[in-house]
Amino acid sequence: MVLWVILLCTLVSSLLGGLYVLGVFRRQRPNEPPLDKGTIPWLGYLLEFRKDSSEFLKRMQSKHGDVFTVLIGGYYFTFVMDPFCFGTIVKESRSKLDFRTSATQLVVQVFGYKPTEATQSVVHASSTKHLTGDGLTVLTQATMESFRKLLLFNLSSGEKRVWQEENLFHYCYNIVFRAGYLALYGTEPPQGAGNKEKAEEQDRLHSNQLFQEFWKYDRLFPHLAFALLPPKDKREAERLKRHFWNMLSVKKVWQKDNISGWISDQEQLLAENGVPEYMRDRFMFMLLWASQGNTGPTAFWLLLYLLKHPEALKAVRDEVDKVLRESRQEVKAGRPPVTVTRDMLNQTPLLDSALEETLRLVAAPMLVRAVLEDTSLRTSSGTEFTLRRGDRVALFPHISVQMNPEIHEEPHKFKYNRFVNPDGTRKDFYRNGKKLKFVSMPWGAGVSTCPGRFFATAEMKLFVFLMLSHFDMELVSEEEEIPAIDASRWGFGTMHPVRDVRFRYRPRF
Repeated sequence: MVLWVILLCTLVSSLLGGLYVLGVFRRQRPNEPPLDKGTIPWLGYLLEFRKDSSEFLKRMQSKHGDVFTVLIGGYYFTFVMDPFCFGTIVKESRSKLDFRTSATQLVVQVFGYKPTEATQSVVHASSTKHLTGDGLTVLTQATMESFRKLLLFNLSSGEKRVWQEENLFHYCYNIVFRAGYLALYGTEPPQGAGNKEKAEEQDRLHSNQLFQEFWKYDRLFPHLAFALLPPKDKREAERLKRHFWNMLSVKKVWQKDNISGWISDQEQLLAENGVPEYMRDRFMFMLLWASQGNTGPTAFWLLLYLLKHPEALKAVRDEVDKVLRESRQEVKAGRPPVTVTRDMLNQTPLLDSALEETLRLVAAPMLVRAVLEDTSLRTSSGTEFTLRRGDRVALFPHISVQMNPEIHEEPHKFKYNRFVNPDGTRKDFYRNGKKLKFVSMPWGAGVSTCPGRFFATAEMKLFVFLMLSHFDMELVSEEEEIPAIDASRWGFGTMHPVRDVRFRYRPRF
């Protein structure tokens, strides 16, 4: 009899525990945001959220207001859509709101790398040293050399001005990825005197092969991040991860010439902190995606918007030509390509504005913090909510600020000069008469701000600068519409188009 009582109690405890995990007993407490668990235990709104996060959040905001809590795959996410609350959340101490919890889970899931406290300090110190200031100047020079090798290497031959057709997304992603990869991870060493051309050809071949595999992995990334891959795709993702762990292994990286200080310093510091070699190989893969996963797609959208808006294309190209003249350089047939420096890139307010406008339209990261203790949040209307310990708090700036018509007039339109005043200074933005600090957040904010944002910006601007200065470009079809975005990638940086766009280009002179 006693045995049956024990078994029954165990069964009841297991059942209650299971129901608790599924979220059956969760109730909204006083002062907590509206709670919406959906109809499916544990899953909640996971499937709807992954299908189109933007539309789902718009619906929830319309239903519940600017702050609400929803169940998504076993986690309770409180979404804050009031932009005046963003500063409070991103500045809150890690003892209350910690961004590393979710970031660590994602990094383990998609790259197989397990971060440590040492990793975080190494990345921060190295990024400050090499991705800003003089370090950024050196890296910009290396990236210019990469573009010369990939984009401009046959222009000085005086080839005829023949139109070439390409898919714009693939073209931009391919060239920008490879240029960044070579600038960061190094180049093939010449095997003997006079073999520089052969080494450069190997760089072009190897970087293109690497991009083809990277593109396969990037297409699986959103579903891999949410562990929603079917068995066949899961096996392919594991194959690709092993491929990159091998191709970017520490041993192979150190065989290259011209390795960037950003890569070499981090590798050495991790080794000194006792991180095993196999884990450092995985770290190298993580850095590749972090540095090159969004720059190529953003360059695509920027060029596409310029091609679809002739007045914007002319204004930005005129600015590029003016900077070239002031640097005493000129693009002419048969002459070597120009050299663009970081100082020159700092003299392009219209290009800066066009890039920021592009990011406003297509960059859609989700900023997530783990709630480590109950935390009070006051909205701009004066309402005070309590964020519950154990939940997640999330910001989705694409809806709440970037596409908000109260902040950006006609938010769905591309306006290349939206962010710049006529005198070249940056514009301020307001909501209900109150100045906003956060009006576009493609790089995150606070302690989780992307440490490579200055290099990424320089890389994208350099590519577009070179394309505008050296090539005529046009869409193959004048009636070409801006393609829709791939809704499965909401929350993971720059959006991809659902289809590619044909364009053609030829040397300008």
